Amino acid sequence: MHLSEGVLHLPVLAGAGVVAAAGVAIGIRQLDTSRLSLAALFGAAFFVAGTIHVPIGVSSVHLILNGLAGLFLGWAVFPAFLIALALQVLFFSFGGFAVLGVNLCNISIPALLVYYLFRNSLRPGLSQGRLVYLGVMAGVIGTLGTVCLTSLALVLDSGKSYIDLVWLLFIGHLPIFVTDSLISVGILLALAKMRPASLMVNQPGQHTYG
Repeated sequence: MHLSEGVLHLPVLAGAGVVAAAGVAIGIRQLDTSRLSLAALFGAAFFVAGTIHVPIGVSSVHLILNGLAGLFLGWAVFPAFLIALALQVLFFSFGGFAVLGVNLCNISIPALLVYYLFRNSLRPGLSQGRLVYLGVMAGVIGTLGTVCLTSLALVLDSGKSYIDLVWLLFIGHLPIFVTDSLISVGILLALAKMRPASLMVNQPGQHTYG
């Protein structure tokens, strides 16, 4: 989701900008050549998914897929999503450059949480039930985390002024919880069947794409 420019004040924008810059720096350092194509793929998927959105007040509702991206990319989600968000600002005026750091943190931090929770759980040879579980968790945690961080940014900046909008964000994203989870499950099941080696995502350098 994208927060619009003019909504947040400097302290929140600056704090999120520092966190986002640190995340991008770490992500670039950990983005080895074996994962460049995958980072581009997830960045492109997020870019396309974000173009189909429903505005809700100062934010919007759209597919995110950040949980699945985090599962495969780890810290590399920061530079991948940074490029996607910047292109959305340039081409469609979604969000804005002033809130780029906030939007990047809202999307990338939940993705990073998914990575650390499940990076040792994803590997070739998993049962379908286990893959379904991982896909659902990636979809739910990624979406819920983004909604929570977006709501937190609004509350920290303006107190209870946006409390009604926070509830709208949670309600509006209920379909996204389901859709993101279904897409994540479908992708994991397809990879397990067609490219099982691609599920080795525990450490940088272990990927076998291309």
